Amino acid sequence: MKRDCTPRQGQYLAFIYYYTKLNGRPPAEADMQRYFRVSPPTVHQMVLNLEERGLITRVPGEPRSIRVLLSREELPDLE
Repeated sequence: MKRDCTPRQGQYLAFIYYYTKLNGRPPAEADMQRYFRVSPPTVHQMVLNLEERGLITRVPGEPRSIRVLLSREELPDLE
């Protein structure tokens, strides 16, 4: 992966990418919570961290507005 991120962050990015590709819209934080089996604050903090690092973009207050800013080649495989 070209950009420096943790393996866990990479899994979130891959999940967002594939979820969007399969469903035609980005995941809600609740979808990530179910997939990764974590609490809502854990998902929200990850989203904020990814946005802060410039790995995703989103529209605050608008649901399902997360967009991954990396190309498919830069993402790890979803485990």
